Amino acid sequence: MKPLHPALEPVYADVLRRNAGEIEFHQAVYEVLESLNPVVDKRPEYVDASIIERICEPERQIIFRVPWTDDAGRVHINRGFRVEFNSALGPYKGGLRFHPSVYLGIVKFLGFEQIFKNALTGMPIGGGKGGSDFDPKGRSDAEIMRFCQSFMTELYRHLGEYTDVPAGDIGVGGREIGYLFGQYKRITNRYESGVLTGKGFSWGGSQARTEATGYGTVFFAREMLAAKGENFDGKKVTVSGSGNVALYAVQKVHQLGGTVVAMSDSSGYVIDEQGIDLDLMREIKEVQRGRISEYADKRGAHVKFVQGGSIWDVPVDVALPCATQNELDEKAARALVSNGVKLVAEGANMPSTPGAVAVFQGAGVLFAPGKAANAGGVATSALEMQQNASRDKWSFSHTEERLDAIMTGIHARTLATADAYDVPGDYVAGANIAGFTQVADAMLAMGVI
Repeated sequence: MKPLHPALEPVYADVLRRNAGEIEFHQAVYEVLESLNPVVDKRPEYVDASIIERICEPERQIIFRVPWTDDAGRVHINRGFRVEFNSALGPYKGGLRFHPSVYLGIVKFLGFEQIFKNALTGMPIGGGKGGSDFDPKGRSDAEIMRFCQSFMTELYRHLGEYTDVPAGDIGVGGREIGYLFGQYKRITNRYESGVLTGKGFSWGGSQARTEATGYGTVFFAREMLAAKGENFDGKKVTVSGSGNVALYAVQKVHQLGGTVVAMSDSSGYVIDEQGIDLDLMREIKEVQRGRISEYADKRGAHVKFVQGGSIWDVPVDVALPCATQNELDEKAARALVSNGVKLVAEGANMPSTPGAVAVFQGAGVLFAPGKAANAGGVATSALEMQQNASRDKWSFSHTEERLDAIMTGIHARTLATADAYDVPGDYVAGANIAGFTQVADAMLAMGVI
């Protein structure tokens, strides 16, 4: 990690003191602060107005109990969270994650990242995040419905289309959003479509929302390659994970001429040198909710399943980490570099550790952080809000065109900002500075609030 500007050292020390044990949040804050070294000298008004201290402290943190009953009649207690981090640009916007790993530090790291990601989209949305340590795996639809209804019974009072608009994340897809919205509508007696995004298309959702994060990551990677006079034609690609983001990243890579040769889940990874059969993978993961080893069983003898291990050992030209935070460490980064990787674009939130990022940047590998490369999901959520506000529906192609334009704009803005602050080609610094300055300027304009 780079040393911090003297004006930023006490800010980070205060973050550590006030948020003890929240290591993911510490990591996310440091990564942004180290990018702000040149900003502090050029824009001292941010320091004078304590903008950086304020932006590191959530506007509101909500923690609540979620009691629910399983199919056998046993009562379970989970913990729910919503961190409404910053609303300088618009209502809080960010997903809900249902996973056993969720605790306050995870939610705060995700919410902090969301501030700058949302700013980069150019849409009028602030940053927030939420979730629960509930694990939907192995639960019946009825159990998940009861959990979602209990979760929303507390959370509803903090939401609103002009206040806070959640979406989905890990463990929260269309099924969960439906149950959550149904409970919100029941409690409030309002059909407020704009209060949740990721809804079904027949009842207020946006076409292309399911595909948006994966598509957006690949659009961003395409622009990175284009800036070097290249494209996806003939490129071998690894996509980690096998959820929505990963599946639709694979689809868009194949449409653009690349070949995805490896995917993973928590049990291991598969290598298919002929190219991942997306229809088969979607059948296994989305319909059957099966394990990735089943893909190897059904695809044929040429496919290899590796239990455990590291998917980053597979030699490729492009790597798209699309699973979860800190999945790609320094050792994995060195393996990718030694095998000739040319580009890494994050489809998940902070999937690369600081050590891995340093390896990529030191080796001259093109590297795009998640707050820029995976902004397509929240951008399309904002487009869904726009459709809800106008009582309108757009076609898939129109929404995809808007998404493509947004991701192309984020890429251009990121590079231009890196140039303006004398760090040319540094996508991490460019994204952090561009997002931060937009939020910081809005906070300055609004005074001390």
